[in-house]
Amino acid sequence: MNNKILIVDDEDNILRSLKMILSPEGFDVFLAPNLKLAGEILSQENIQLYLVDVYLPDGNGTDFIEQIRQKQPNAVVIMISGHASIKMAINATRLGADDFIEKPLSKDKLLLTLKNFVKRLELQRKFAELERRIIADQLIGESKPIYKVKEQLKKIAPTNSKVLITGESGTGKEIIAGLIHMHSGRNSEPFVKINCAAIPEDLIEAELFGVEKGAYTGATERREGKFTQANKGTIFLDEIADMSLKTQTKVLRVLQEGEFERVGGNETLKTDVRIIAATNKNLNTLVQEGKFREDLYFRLDVLSIVVPPLRDRAEDIPVLVDYFLKKFSQENNRKDISVTDAVLAQLCSYRWPGNVRELRNLVERLVIMSDGDDIDVDQLPENFFSSQINVKTAFQQKQSLRDVREKVEGEYTRFCLERFEGNVSKTAQFLGVDRTYLYKKLKKFGLKD
Repeated sequence: MNNKILIVDDEDNILRSLKMILSPEGFDVFLAPNLKLAGEILSQENIQLYLVDVYLPDGNGTDFIEQIRQKQPNAVVIMISGHASIKMAINATRLGADDFIEKPLSKDKLLLTLKNFVKRLELQRKFAELERRIIADQLIGESKPIYKVKEQLKKIAPTNSKVLITGESGTGKEIIAGLIHMHSGRNSEPFVKINCAAIPEDLIEAELFGVEKGAYTGATERREGKFTQANKGTIFLDEIADMSLKTQTKVLRVLQEGEFERVGGNETLKTDVRIIAATNKNLNTLVQEGKFREDLYFRLDVLSIVVPPLRDRAEDIPVLVDYFLKKFSQENNRKDISVTDAVLAQLCSYRWPGNVRELRNLVERLVIMSDGDDIDVDQLPENFFSSQINVKTAFQQKQSLRDVREKVEGEYTRFCLERFEGNVSKTAQFLGVDRTYLYKKLKKFGLKD
């Protein structure tokens, strides 16, 4: 791989010598005799390797480290100097340099050092690609709504800002929170989760902030809370709308000051956490009703992600079904199980009030209870479907295949047409049919004049 390197040194012979050494080794070498030109190159080129002299005509090379870090946080910066000292090397490292090499430069040592750092950069690239693939694997689907969430994740995760995730139950808010932590600078630190709706009001403060020994009956020893456990990492406050106003006040203090006291204690404790909150309720409405603190709402809603319900990304259902079929077939030591077209059509037309969680549970149940390799309509649960076409009822009534096919086809076509807001061309493309053919079908099903 061709790696770009910028060498900043005021000695022309050193610049020329280093270019002669590095170019044959596959490096794309840029040269700058001063910080001014180095800054211009930095702004124009995507460079990951820097070799910078300490003393330059227009300033100190260590001042350039901060500029590099602002544009290229993961770049490798190596300082060089003919007046090196241990104090200078320590200072350069403290300012963000990756290494310090004393002049005169040894060709062998320099090449070995650079090649080791190139390997590190290559691993970083591979890891970044793996992270992107993990996001794609966790957030299954390529519909516009889920693509938007993936793009938001790429921008939001690397920051240190608070995040508010909203969406209906079962849409995957906890998965989103986990991915944000995984792709943040805190990913080596704890990811602590707490469901605010699952803990009684009189216990939630103890869970969040900890308890001093003797604070109440049963508190026989000091216990650390979630904010202490999550220090340096991320805390995920799920269903935060169910938190009492009293507890909200204390959480607000953590957001503002980064400090709190244990229940029954007087010692002020500090914590450094990234807060991600989630809810399936409308916080703005709760604020207006006086059930949620407005200042806490604004503190939490720095960056927001709205997770779409499954009915708004129905085109992802076939992919999700296929994923869950493979997953649960493997987990239960079954051959790959499939569903018939009639079942898939019914799943695509269902409204899914329980969202992806409901679909996941259904597929798991079908795989476990299935006797063969194909899941057909007679294996669907009672009263599961609420759409106009209930294929299980049709099966029980012994309707002909032709009648069922037309009803299912009509319902699915109507559903797809609605999803694409009446756009016939997009609907035809999605269904994989000719536009003229689709028009005939729409007239037949009474969906077009």
